[in-house]
Amino acid sequence: MKSHAIKKKFIRFFEEQEHRIVQSSSLWPQDDPSVLLTTAGMQPFKPYFMGEKDPNADFGACRLASIQRCFRTSDIESVGDATHSTFFEMLGNFSINDYFKEEAIRFAWEFLVDELKLDKKRIWITYFKGDADVPADLESKKIWKQYVDESRIVGFERADNWWGPPGKSGPCGPSSEIHYDMADVPVTDALYGPNAANGSCIEIWNLVFTEYHMNEQGVIKKLKTKSIDTGMGFERLAMIMQRVRAVSDIDVNHSLVELVRSDPMFGSTTDIEDIWRSRIVADHIKGTVFLLADGISFSNKEQGYILRRIFRRALDQYLHQPTHLEKLVSQVIKNYYEDYPHLKNNEQQILAALAQERAAYEKVLKLDVSELVQKLKGIPYRDQEESQSFSHVPLSAQEAFTLFSTYGLSLDRLKRKGYQFDEVEFNKLVAVHQEKSRAASQSKFGGHGINSSELTPEQKVEMTKLHTATHLLHQALRTVLGPHVRQQGSDINAERLRFDFEHPTKMTPDELKRVEDLVNEQIQANLSVEKKEMSYDEAIRAGALAFFKEKYGNMVTVYSIGNFSKELCGGPHVSNTGELGIFKIVSEKSSSAGIRRIKATVGGKG
Repeated sequence: MKSHAIKKKFIRFFEEQEHRIVQSSSLWPQDDPSVLLTTAGMQPFKPYFMGEKDPNADFGACRLASIQRCFRTSDIESVGDATHSTFFEMLGNFSINDYFKEEAIRFAWEFLVDELKLDKKRIWITYFKGDADVPADLESKKIWKQYVDESRIVGFERADNWWGPPGKSGPCGPSSEIHYDMADVPVTDALYGPNAANGSCIEIWNLVFTEYHMNEQGVIKKLKTKSIDTGMGFERLAMIMQRVRAVSDIDVNHSLVELVRSDPMFGSTTDIEDIWRSRIVADHIKGTVFLLADGISFSNKEQGYILRRIFRRALDQYLHQPTHLEKLVSQVIKNYYEDYPHLKNNEQQILAALAQERAAYEKVLKLDVSELVQKLKGIPYRDQEESQSFSHVPLSAQEAFTLFSTYGLSLDRLKRKGYQFDEVEFNKLVAVHQEKSRAASQSKFGGHGINSSELTPEQKVEMTKLHTATHLLHQALRTVLGPHVRQQGSDINAERLRFDFEHPTKMTPDELKRVEDLVNEQIQANLSVEKKEMSYDEAIRAGALAFFKEKYGNMVTVYSIGNFSKELCGGPHVSNTGELGIFKIVSEKSSSAGIRRIKATVGGKG
């Protein structure tokens, strides 16, 4: 059964069970500052499970189902094996204070066995066997015994069969996992069943029963209302349905792997290491395409760092010819267009961003790493041959981080060159660096790091005008260039504004004129600027732009400029756009890879 057909069966089945089908959210979870990327199907529904939002108000239903695109790097070193991916899709059904264990288990069984015709004798079940704090989930075990022989129902501890809470406190509960035996001859001994090392059973569906609440002291109590959260890995399900041995062999992945291996630079070897490498390339290029399509740009920070790492890791396996890379992107779009048409809409921007990042990485690859290490350690550089002897010297975490942050040398490349260092400490330094970058971007005067007490009244007036102009510029860029445009930085003084934004290519004279004209049209329209206080969730639902989510609390300030612009912002702003005068773009140039910079002025009579 083809991938798209499996998804259609899932959607149709849960529609028949009176579930509202919810479209996949972006991989960039802009309304959830606790995570960088969407990592699970339930993530977009977390506010409903936390009791912060009413699903009836937003969806008109408490029974929901979705096919959510997800991205995880926690198992990135395992990508290339039979079951691990970075980008994947999660099929899930959810009940917020509606049905509970009996129905959730029945739905799962009926979909797998009655709809998909899976061999029920190969299905194994796990449940929470209890501990000192919470009793065993015998209720689930009893329900499962209606469908599965008791010998294939196995209890496990909290590490395997418990979910949550999603923070220091909140809803949580036991889970019941469905595993499927992929062996040629089905196993019968539980020692070789679910969670067994090198076993033949793979987990395909996790049913979470949120029936408890844990406070910050770790005390667990029963909830008055109960909910269901399930997640089924689509790629693993497709493995079973298509009777293949690895997620890389399902239809939407196999074509990519074959295309990778068709590149003359790669060759047709059957060596297991080369097969592994080709799977890594296919997985990472697919993930790169999806991240770029959802508006994430290459950088050394947060989501952009993850994007850069996986793309460069793909290039590390072999440096694709540009034309072959374009074929891979085209194949990803072809494979997923039915479900995600936004990929095609962003194809040219994706290709431009990849070309720019590839060129940047080629420069990094030309660096003599041994020479840089010698320089870093204060050892005089003599010649190329002698420098090779330094390829295995140990590095401190700080030295590795300096090579990463200053020269762009990735953790993976340093490891491949034979350098050893403390990866845990390295990652801590990366996290500190990112936190400092966020702190540096925080506002003192309208988000521009200026102490307002140091400004004259005249300067404050001009800077307030320029700050309002950045909002108009931001929306004008999104209108002319597309919704991928996202603010990446802003700076103003009393004379000009500087605005950094995501865009892969240099703007044309026509694009610059259209942006400038559009801003001036809003100024001439004398639009009113309105300020409102509301919750963060309300602001996002109202369509407000919010690209610096780490700064926001539960209550935020939203500035609306007529019907043209709406953003979360701390201010200050003018009362109406007519106060700005004439808007003029002074320059447009590259700021860094994938980031453009505009400088502009306002003033005079509009």
